[in-house]
Parts: sequence; structure tokens; C-alpha cells
Amino acid sequence: MLRFLTAGESHGPALVTIVEGLPAGLEVDAARLAAELARRRLGHGRSKRMAIEEDRVEIVGGVRFGRTLGGPVAVLVHNTEWPRWQEEMAIGPGETDKPLRSPRPGHADLSGMLKYDTHDARDILERASARETAARTVAGHLARRLLGEVGIEVLSHVVAIGTVTAADLRPGAENRDAIDASPVRVFDRSVEAAMVAAIDAAHDARDTVGGVVEVLGFGVPAGVGSHVQWDRRLDGNLARAMMSIPAVKAVEIGAGWALAATPGSVAHDEIEYGREGFHRSTDRAGGIEGGMSTGQTIRVRLAAKPLSTLMRPLATVDVVTKEAAEAFRERSDVCAVPATGVVAEQAMAWVLAVEVGRMFGGDTVGDLRSAAAAYRARLAGF
Repeated sequence: MLRFLTAGESHGPALVTIVEGLPAGLEVDAARLAAELARRRLGHGRSKRMAIEEDRVEIVGGVRFGRTLGGPVAVLVHNTEWPRWQEEMAIGPGETDKPLRSPRPGHADLSGMLKYDTHDARDILERASARETAARTVAGHLARRLLGEVGIEVLSHVVAIGTVTAADLRPGAENRDAIDASPVRVFDRSVEAAMVAAIDAAHDARDTVGGVVEVLGFGVPAGVGSHVQWDRRLDGNLARAMMSIPAVKAVEIGAGWALAATPGSVAHDEIEYGREGFHRSTDRAGGIEGGMSTGQTIRVRLAAKPLSTLMRPLATVDVVTKEAAEAFRERSDVCAVPATGVVAEQAMAWVLAVEVGRMFGGDTVGDLRSAAAAYRARLAGF
């Protein structure tokens, strides 16, 4: 059973990821992991901190000679800014002389301060920061490596920035490099300039802008997930994983919201049979029915709100004096939608890897591959 934990703060010495349940024999390369972390920093509209917050990766357990051993894999993502923050984020006894008392609307600040009884928002924001997704990216990358062993790939692309929406084009797994080469990670290059302009306009207005990302899972055989318990449903687990990404406020699987206004007679994907077996000519369900994959491409969209840290701070209240105040400012981006897509890839990869591991098991990668191949062969002969 795959599981992972992360630890660490945005400006702490390092982020830590421990992944348990990976089979022995999976190839792990620190350079490829660092490259995946670099993808998380992609996108027009990111702040200069993306150049500062270099992700220096150190694998400290679970790997020998480039392959997993079967035990937990532990990875550190070192914070290259730590020397500047070691006094403010000191682990030893002490206190700050610069408490952040004016919580930012839209962030975890106030709710966290109330929950954990602190008058300093830094106690909350350091862990609530989207910087934590770097640690999740480590787990997602390892999950992607595992999925690759059984022919499953995951890809994301931006479909909207603000009011600028791309055409409904569907990229394939082979288009990943082309999408990453776009400054807004859009497949429909005809709207690329308009998306860049929308981000620039928000920057000039000292504002932020959100958008929509689509995540696709290719090569997933029918039957991944389960209908037998609520927490085994593939769509439920994907929705939960996507909603856990900072700034994501809505998730849609397949035609999603549009299906609510569609008659049942045309809302579903009718089943056909031909030379290649069972298939569908439409894809309204997003590759999932009854909590299980159908064999079609898994298709999930998520809406990311505009970022909450603004150059023109919103109104708030000083938690000590209870007087009106302006929210404090931390370094922030104008738009993080392209990077949100990369994080969403990791989220989908993790959920699929958990279910693939549950279905096919095996203590080694070879066992997993054999079981998956036997399952695909059974489906082909059904």
C-alpha cells in the first residue's frame, strides 16, 4: 500500500518527503527528480523567487545504485534561502520581533491562528504555503515512474487564464515537451499571446489572475478503482487529491457541470463493440464510471482562484489590537496556473499509482509488470 508524508516549512532548512510501499527495483534518478521539480516553477507570471528557490535534491534512504530497495524512500529538498531565514525560523528557543499580526484574506492565516492559538501568522503560512507542493512533487514523480512501468502516463495543460479560454483540443502524452515550452503551458498556441497579456494586465494592475487546468491520464486500463467502498472510488480520490492543491476551488471530471443540464438520453457514453473490443465514441464521463476507470483517457479539470497575496493588500484586522489594518505582503506570483497543472499531474499520478499498486501488488517492479500485463491480456480476451 503506497503512502507518503511530507514535512518542512516554506523558509525552513528543507522539505522532507517519505514514500512507503514502492516495490523494489524501480529506477530513481536524482537528476530526473530535480528536473520534475523545475517544471513546477514554470509559467509566465511567477515571481523572481522562482529563480531564488532552487530545488536541491538529496535522496537519503531507500535507494541503492539507482533503484529502490523496497523500503521507504526519503528525499530532502533543500532550501537554498535557509541562511537568510535561519534566525527568523530558528528551531531552538526564542521568539520573533516581527510577528505577522494582520492575516491575509484568502489564505490559511486567520483560521490557522485561531486554531493553533498564535498571534503570528508565520506559524501558519510557512506550512500552508504552496511551497509544500515541492515535497508532494517528489512523491508524484516516484508515482509517475511506477506508472510508467505499466504503460500509464499523465499530462496537464492550461485551458483558461482569466477570461481567455483555449479551444477544446486534446493533447497526447507525446505533447508534453511542447506544452512545457509554452510560457503558459497551453496546447492551443493560438491563445498563448492573449493569456500572457492577461497575466501582464493583472501585473500592471497590481492584481492576480486564476484559471483552469486539465489533467489527462493515458493508458489506464478499465477497472482501476472500485465501487465497493466510498473511499475506493477513483473519482472521489482524484477529486480529493486535486482539491488539496493550494488555490484550487473546484474540480470537474469529464463533462462535469454541463451534465447537470443535459438529458440522460444524451449524457452518457454509449457502449460499442468492434475489432478492438469494447469502446465508446464519446467521452462525457471523463474515463470514469461507478468509481472505476472505463479504459478511456481519464480527464479532470480544476479551477484555481486568483492568488491571495496582492501587491495592493486587502482589508483585514490586526489580531492583537482588533483594529482595521492592511494585510501583510509576502513575495507572491501574479499567476501560478501553469505550475498548478504540474502539481495536479503529481496528484493524479499518486492516486493512480495507489490503485495500480492495490490491483497488481508485487514486492518487485517485475512482479507488478507481470500482473498488469496478465490483467490487460484478460481484458483483451473478455
